[in-house]
Amino acid sequence: MLDIKLATHRGVYSAAYVDEAGKRHRHSLGTTDRSLAKTRLEAFRAHLVARAPSGDLTVGAIYAAYVEDRQEEGKSVERIRNAWKRMEPSFAHVRPADITKSHCNAYIATRKADGVSDGTTWTELGYLRCALAFAVRKGWLSSAPYIKLPQKPGPREHHLTRDEVRRLLDAAVMPHVKLFIRLALATAGRASALLQLTWVRVDLDARRIYLHDPDRETTRKGRATVPINDSLLEALQDARRGAVSPYVIEWGGERVLSVKKGIEGAARRAGVECSPHVLRHTAAVLLAEAGVSMQQIAQYLGHSDSKTTERVYARFSPDFLRGAAAALEL
Repeated sequence: MLDIKLATHRGVYSAAYVDEAGKRHRHSLGTTDRSLAKTRLEAFRAHLVARAPSGDLTVGAIYAAYVEDRQEEGKSVERIRNAWKRMEPSFAHVRPADITKSHCNAYIATRKADGVSDGTTWTELGYLRCALAFAVRKGWLSSAPYIKLPQKPGPREHHLTRDEVRRLLDAAVMPHVKLFIRLALATAGRASALLQLTWVRVDLDARRIYLHDPDRETTRKGRATVPINDSLLEALQDARRGAVSPYVIEWGGERVLSVKKGIEGAARRAGVECSPHVLRHTAAVLLAEAGVSMQQIAQYLGHSDSKTTERVYARFSPDFLRGAAAALEL
């Protein structure tokens, strides 16, 4: 039985507990009133007990619990849910122990016949792997079955030109989408980091953004501390004056979990191809084209090793191979 306690975080009450795998969780109760917080705490306890799968587990039950867990941690679950819509007919009523390599091969073949790229299928089955690993951490499974993935395609290297960036900003109708685009291009931050960014980590006076959340579990994907340039400063000052939630990217007083559709809509109107990740890639390319060092670009991207940055972005630098070219003068 989980020991769920009442706690406070930045003045707001929350439910704090450690799961079966030893991982700490904090679920906001959304109030500063202690009496109301206690009522909501009891409701949250009942919710956790009710949702725990029991009996002969199916993949569908595990996946549903995994989605709910990710959502409670404040993660965007839109892509995870969309992936399940494709996998559900093949896996929903299957027991984990019954999943075989042939089962996965059949799913991969079906998706290929539907004209779906290996990259999309790789992502879908990757979410299934994560859900089953989640069940192991919870103690619901002793081990996870092997999920075969198709060959992962190489990364796409599409980026926007400065003219396309301006067109995209002009085409962004919703203010939170426009602010996200400016943030992404000025910080080179990952979409998840920007959507989780709170005002307490934005220092408008020192003109600095701390993308790393000290309350977030550290992962291999680093998050940088970056300066605020002039155009972003003006946009952030306007947004701060009208802010009604702790989050920088908000809509209707609520945190925004995904801007994918908003970006796609703006891109369609601007006549460009863009996604949240393309904005991060574009920011890095613009830095490289301006002659910024690979070490500094690595800092922006949160790369622990500039060799990763050099492998992808060095060729965009105006000085890349210039010395080598001079050696070939005849």
